[in-house]
Amino acid sequence: MAEESWAMKGELVLSCNCTVFCPCVLSLGNHPPTEGYCQTWAGIRIDSGHFGDVELSGLNLGLIMEIPGYMSRGNWTAGLFIDKRASIYAQKALTKIFTGKAGGTTSLLSILVGRFLGVERAAIIYEVKDRTRFFQIPKIIYGAVTPIPGKSRERDTVIQNSQYWIAPEITVAQADKSRMRAFGRNWNFAGRSAEICKLDWRGP
Repeated sequence: MAEESWAMKGELVLSCNCTVFCPCVLSLGNHPPTEGYCQTWAGIRIDSGHFGDVELSGLNLGLIMEIPGYMSRGNWTAGLFIDKRASIYAQKALTKIFTGKAGGTTSLLSILVGRFLGVERAAIIYEVKDRTRFFQIPKIIYGAVTPIPGKSRERDTVIQNSQYWIAPEITVAQADKSRMRAFGRNWNFAGRSAEICKLDWRGP
């Protein structure tokens, strides 16, 4: 199964403990996060996707990560939330993808994540209202993330042509609300850095 071809397109919203804006997007792990360590959650909406012949389209996911210092030095801790609507085959496929074992875009997770907290199934909501992204896993994560406008107020501030592994274009954003309670953690990142990215991932 690890050699199955896979792909997914959709959107990711991420909220972290950095002050605006997180330097890791451009430093690629060569500089520490603004607080010296990283705590982050990400919400993912899969608009279209597959793992071999397993359909992934229409599913949502949540991911939490802790990084003790420089991103490139590894020793990350990660936990995964998978849409309760996912079949058992989709759950297995998504677990392989998000632990890096499926290769491709997310393969570095198999190298950098030293501790995997496990997988939980949950109801996961990913909504867009005006420009704000609302991400919710009831009783676990509640986030509202809004892009930061540029000089032209009707257009978002966007970083293009970076080497960031998640996406070549990153919308600079800020968390209006950001609470996460799970795996013994209790985070509040309101007013802190956030980003929005279009996903186009594939493997192996």
